[in-house]
Parts: sequence; C-alpha cells; structure tokens
Amino acid sequence: MPVERYWVTRPGLLRLRQRLREIKEVDRPQNVRDIEDARAHGDLKENAEYHAAKERQGFLDGEMRGIEDKLSRAQVVDPLTLSGDRVVFGATVTVLNIDTDEEVTYQIVGEDESDIKLGRISYKAPLARALISKSEGDEVVFNAPGGARNFEIMEVTFVSLE
Repeated sequence: MPVERYWVTRPGLLRLRQRLREIKEVDRPQNVRDIEDARAHGDLKENAEYHAAKERQGFLDGEMRGIEDKLSRAQVVDPLTLSGDRVVFGATVTVLNIDTDEEVTYQIVGEDESDIKLGRISYKAPLARALISKSEGDEVVFNAPGGARNFEIMEVTFVSLE
C-alpha cells in the first residue's frame, strides 16, 4: 500500500520543523524536570502534579511522532514555481459567490496551514476539493452545510505564503 503524501508549502514545512525542535529542546526537557519535581513530593498514587506531568509527556511524545511522520511524507510545493489558470494545491483563487455577488479569495494549502482568517483553506476542505482542477471562468456548485452555494472562479494566481 503506497504511503500517502503530506502536501505542504515551504513555510508550513518550516513551521513543522520549528515545532519539532521546540518539543525536543524546550517542552520535553521541561516535562522531564516537572516529572522529577513531582516524584520528589512522595507518594505517586495521589500526586496530581506527577499524573499531569506524565499525561503531558504522552501528549508531547504523540505530537512529536505525528510531526516526524508528516515530515517523512512531506511533499513540498512552492506556489511561485506554478502557473496556469487551473486550481491546484498552492493556488490563490478568487471566487465570486453568484448568489450574494460577494468576491472572496482563498489560498489552497496543507492541512496544518489552514487559517480561514488569513484566507487559507486546506486542500482537504470540501470547498477546496470542489475548486481543485477547475479553471478561471468555471462555475462550481459547493454543497455547504447550509445548502448549495454557486461560485464562479474569477482568478487563479500563484503567490508566496510568506
């Protein structure tokens, strides 16, 4: 069974690497100190600080393994190396909501990079999936939770996230 790629932009990859470094160099060493301090307080059965520190250790280990897995599967896409009028990962898409006559711009990014306030949506989001492979001028019907929405793709550009 082939390994699923983890699509990410260069800034997203750098943020993942920074978080991994932060876990290894700051969070885990602090957690080890917290566990040692809690152990020094005696009886571990009723030591809430110890149990909280051990729980945090498990959380950090899980987060670290998850990031390492994503990094091992990373397929980095630089939007500046792309061109054309077709929506793909990394594209910045301006759409017109045909029903409300409102224009909105989204950039199609990786799962951990999405931030609706910044206009970044994950390529796995239903709207992004509806837009991907369409071209400027195409109409797209998007089945939102509140009902169908009709969009027209006005422009597809490729700009940096930074």
